[in-house]
Amino acid sequence: MKELLFSYGTLQKGKVQWELFGRSLKGTKDVLEGYIISEIEIKDEAFLFKGEEKYQRTLIATNSSADRIEGTVLEISEEELQVADKYEPDNYKRIKITLRSGKEAWIYIAV
Repeated sequence: MKELLFSYGTLQKGKVQWELFGRSLKGTKDVLEGYIISEIEIKDEAFLFKGEEKYQRTLIATNSSADRIEGTVLEISEEELQVADKYEPDNYKRIKITLRSGKEAWIYIAV
């Protein structure tokens, strides 16, 4: 089954896609309304050991349609979604959102 994952950060990068999934992912541009981007400090040592940056982007809900995040909707399999879950730092969780296009997709946000 195909899953949709909205990326506003590292999962849009071809290098990261090849390392995680062994392929370049198909994607379409879309917009998530009602959120802004912020940065948080990552304390997950396993994530930092992979060479990732200590500060990562995350989303904060504002519920204002004036706030919007541009990103890419990636088409992945259920198995690839599980791989993405393991890639994200421990303090991130996956939630379902609705994009401007009306598509429902998963995103990762810090908790």
